Amino acid sequence: MAAARKTVRLHAPRLAREQRVDEILVAARDLFCEKGYDAASVAEIAARIGVVEGLVYKYFSTKRELLLQVLERWYDELFGDTERALSGIDEPRERVRVLVRHHLRAVRDDPQLCKLMFREVQEVTKYHGSALHARNRRYTQFLVDEIESGQRAGAFRADVPPRLFRDLVYGGIEHATWNYLRGHGRLDIDTLAEQIASLLCEGLIPRPQGSTAAPRKKTG
Repeated sequence: MAAARKTVRLHAPRLAREQRVDEILVAARDLFCEKGYDAASVAEIAARIGVVEGLVYKYFSTKRELLLQVLERWYDELFGDTERALSGIDEPRERVRVLVRHHLRAVRDDPQLCKLMFREVQEVTKYHGSALHARNRRYTQFLVDEIESGQRAGAFRADVPPRLFRDLVYGGIEHATWNYLRGHGRLDIDTLAEQIASLLCEGLIPRPQGSTAAPRKKTG
């Protein structure tokens, strides 16, 4: 019994620390989304959870570290959501469409986090090679894996570079949703997902053997 009580005492401080970190990150995420990164202060984050500012700095050395960990946690949520969205779907083109729609839903549901990622992180030189950059690459790798899998199965053309397709999808979505991220209009993710997936997947359909692209007509 004494040994059991000792085990509880040893693990209790770590549990308290994890709870405190979680409270700080939730408050920081809310405040960054409400006010933006520059306008939000560590003092306000601390006030949200009823602690002094110094306690926040006990766990996070800077406000930027707070932002990065908020976004890292968001990506971790997206990993699980993506895997669940693909569960039970076998047809390669449908899996691509689901991934496109899933990303559009993330933009629609968390526009402020998307803007923080674009404006405060990706434009900074220290982003490449960071833990957040690694998460971004892992997230977009879902689509690369689907294209490669479809190519192996013969469902997609083998001569299309999967990473080029990835760049077209995510670059196209960023451009197509920019007005929404700026607060203009609404985002119809079902229609846009269907348009993007149909347009790009048409280009992935294997050509019949022996066929070649039609020659361009001469003008003039």
